[in-house]
Amino acid sequence: MIFFFQLSSHQQLCRKDEYLALMQFKDSFVIERQASTSPKVNLWKSQGVDCCSWEGIWCDQDTSHVIGLDLSNSCLFGSINSSSSLFRLGHLQYLNLALNDFNFSKIPSAVGNLSRLTYLNLSGSFFSGQIPHEISKLFNLARLDLSFNLDYSNRGLLELKRPDLNSLAQNLTKLGWLDLSYVGINSPIPKALANMSSLTHLHFGQCGLLEKFPIDIFQLPKLQFLDLDNNWELSGSFPEFHSHSQLRVLDVRNTTFSGELPISIGMLSSLEYLDVSSCNLSGWVPPSIGNLTKLHVLNLPNNSFRGENAPLFSNLTQLTQINLRLNQFTFSEVPSSLASLNHLMKIDLSYNHITGNFPSWITNLTDLRQLGLGFNMLQGSLPSSIPRLKNLEALYVYFNNLSGIVEFDTFLELKSLNSLALSFNNFSLVIKTPTNKTIPKFKLLSLASCNLREIPDFLRNQSELNVLILASNNLHGQIPSWIFNMSASLWALCLSNNNFTSFEESFLVFPSTSLLYLDLSFNSLKGSLPIPPLSILLYLVSGNMFSGEIPPQFCNMTSLQLLDLSQNNLSGTMLQCFGNLSSMLVLNLEGNNFHGPIPETWESGNKLKEIKMGKNNLQGRLPRSLSNCKMLEFLDLGNNKIEDTFPYWLGALPEMRILILHSNRFHGTISIKVPEIDFLFPKLRIIDLSNNGFVGTLPMDLFARWNAMADLDEENATYLQVYNYHLMVNSFIIPFQFPYSMTITNKGEKLEYAKILEIFKAIDFSCNKFEGEIPELVGNLKGLQLLNLSNNILDGQIPSALGYLANLEALDLSQNKFTGRIPTQLTWLNFLEVFNVSHNYLTGPIPQGQQFDTFENSSFDGNLGLCGMPLSRKCDYYNSKSLPPPSSTSKGNEDFGLLAEFNWKLVLLGYGCGFLIGVVIGNIVFTRNCEWFMKTFRIRQPTRKRKGGERLKRSKE
Repeated sequence: MIFFFQLSSHQQLCRKDEYLALMQFKDSFVIERQASTSPKVNLWKSQGVDCCSWEGIWCDQDTSHVIGLDLSNSCLFGSINSSSSLFRLGHLQYLNLALNDFNFSKIPSAVGNLSRLTYLNLSGSFFSGQIPHEISKLFNLARLDLSFNLDYSNRGLLELKRPDLNSLAQNLTKLGWLDLSYVGINSPIPKALANMSSLTHLHFGQCGLLEKFPIDIFQLPKLQFLDLDNNWELSGSFPEFHSHSQLRVLDVRNTTFSGELPISIGMLSSLEYLDVSSCNLSGWVPPSIGNLTKLHVLNLPNNSFRGENAPLFSNLTQLTQINLRLNQFTFSEVPSSLASLNHLMKIDLSYNHITGNFPSWITNLTDLRQLGLGFNMLQGSLPSSIPRLKNLEALYVYFNNLSGIVEFDTFLELKSLNSLALSFNNFSLVIKTPTNKTIPKFKLLSLASCNLREIPDFLRNQSELNVLILASNNLHGQIPSWIFNMSASLWALCLSNNNFTSFEESFLVFPSTSLLYLDLSFNSLKGSLPIPPLSILLYLVSGNMFSGEIPPQFCNMTSLQLLDLSQNNLSGTMLQCFGNLSSMLVLNLEGNNFHGPIPETWESGNKLKEIKMGKNNLQGRLPRSLSNCKMLEFLDLGNNKIEDTFPYWLGALPEMRILILHSNRFHGTISIKVPEIDFLFPKLRIIDLSNNGFVGTLPMDLFARWNAMADLDEENATYLQVYNYHLMVNSFIIPFQFPYSMTITNKGEKLEYAKILEIFKAIDFSCNKFEGEIPELVGNLKGLQLLNLSNNILDGQIPSALGYLANLEALDLSQNKFTGRIPTQLTWLNFLEVFNVSHNYLTGPIPQGQQFDTFENSSFDGNLGLCGMPLSRKCDYYNSKSLPPPSSTSKGNEDFGLLAEFNWKLVLLGYGCGFLIGVVIGNIVFTRNCEWFMKTFRIRQPTRKRKGGERLKRSKE
């Protein structure tokens, strides 16, 4: 604030023209009086005719001109334009109209008439449109605040394009305070801003800033507040700080700032607030951070910070909040240097790798409001002294290794407690119905895997509950009707992984009208499929025994984003409207008894990322309108009766990563029908066309265009995710993470894989009728880990170029007509665990060394011209000039009834409550007839490990 105004003399009245201008300005608005606010302008008449004595007005003592007008939060409603009498107050130096409602009108260009202004605040007042150029001519401005002009959806209403930010920086050189939060700038920050030496406050929250932040701005000599939050495309890094810096607030959360926190950050002796949440920062947190003795808030979550030893926090005696969530810290204990910080109100160390026992000293921090230690590896038991935390509102210890017996009564002493997350530990929660204790009104209860045997009866009276998670307990019998009605504000309910068999009350539509998330998956529920409320966003009922057809009411669920009806007994035809639900991201109908055609109409502009319809009885052709699904990443139509040619037209989908069409009736050649398309399947990583009727040569043109398979991506350890959405309840993260996963089928036995790394890439063309040679350019697909071309009619020599597939872990060329020698270049494949060339016409010595020393006889069966280890035939005594045809364990390549299936399946392990418990890519099983990965279980683990990725892990027999 800039306070420089002098009160007018009581002997001199304000000027008449300015009196009239003020009254006309007041009368141009509706005064919407609120109970909590007394509008200033309503008092003007009662304060006499001297406008210089009115509330919110300052006059010059000598001239009586109105020089200050503060009508902030004065309940003004209406539009304002350049003809407003306000702009007749030409001597104004101070103008504050913040926190009113100007009904989306534009900032009048006549504001430029107020050339004496040094202070202008129009924040939070529903102004919209382009900021007028005339503002950049107010050369005397020391403070400009146009922030938080938002619509009712909290989207910014103002834009700064003409003038742009550069114009402001060059013209308004006296600015000390600039707040443009939520103004649409959508451009880089000009370097001219670094020349504004008077700046003390710089606020650019959620402005759409682009490119790199000018590092010199950090060195502005008077800068105290720097706020860049929620500019997701703004990059940058931190400079070396100096001891003369006056920074008090540094907020770059939700940007793409990268690099490390410099050691010199400890020189910011005035720093009170540091927030670098959700950036791309990494490395160690420098010990010098312990020098920031004035720090109140330290927020470092959702980065890649690491370290075994925590910085010493004991000097940060003013600290009220510390958040290290979602990093890679491997502390051997919860940092004990926090124990002396008696002002702490929030501690969040969730989602790290912290070990040790639950700290008993933490119950001495009696000011704590929130304690988050979830998703670590803490052991021991919860201390009995927890009731000492009288002010505790939220306790999150989910996903640890805590053990023992926990009495629910312990938490009833915490009268302010409204959020409790105990899920997925090793303790048993004992809940006794209290008779003489008041149970807090919870907003969140997460009690998954707490060895509960019945739904706690006290929940009947939890009328304020927002989230209830009771997954993975020993609950059985009927789901009580009251659970859907206990709270009018219940929006998330998870009862998955129990043994419920039915509903207490039979109903077609769930009675709750507020539910956004409902998960009943992996129970034993029967009967017709219940209809969720129209408000539903995520509806998961997979792994039950629901039967009958999908009710047509699902067509009215325009907000539905994720629908998982997989692994039930549903039948009939699929609803045609599924392709018209504009909000849908995930559609999983796998493993039912649906028949008939795939829905014909998929509208343009849909948001679908995953479509799973495998393991049904679908027939007909693929609808060409699937090409409208421009965001589609995963398509699984395996195990149906679809008759069509290869859908080359899906190759134009720019995001397609996984395509599963196995075990259908596809036929014909695989060729490019539209040569003018430069990129077909540019992001494809996994393709499974096995067990179909494809003929002709391998698609050389497609191999040449599969750019994603050519990339090694060895440093990319992220997972393919179809849905990644976080909801916050009292700072509790509910991570609705649904990564892609696979199931490999072996005569009805499924092995489930919860996550697929970005680096995982596979081609399975087995059990078709491909012929001709393997093109040399397959060797360009250097990212491949799995290649299965077995059970075809391929011939010629095995190309030596396969030796360039450095990531290859499984290669199956069995049941073909290959001739010649096994290329010695295959010994270059240091990660090759599974190798099968059985039942071909190969001759000569088997290459030796490296991974070839681990392969067994079965890898080479049926090639009577091969010799050398591991075969008993010695090359010295073996004559390979006259060879009988290769033997076969099948009736030939044309007997597709006996050919193996290779089925990939999306499985969300623990996807029940949005929590992800999973294993990485592993365990490979394969069928006998296609010989896919035959004898895997007896192959030794290679000793070398993949850099930056995860090895395939094998099942044990």
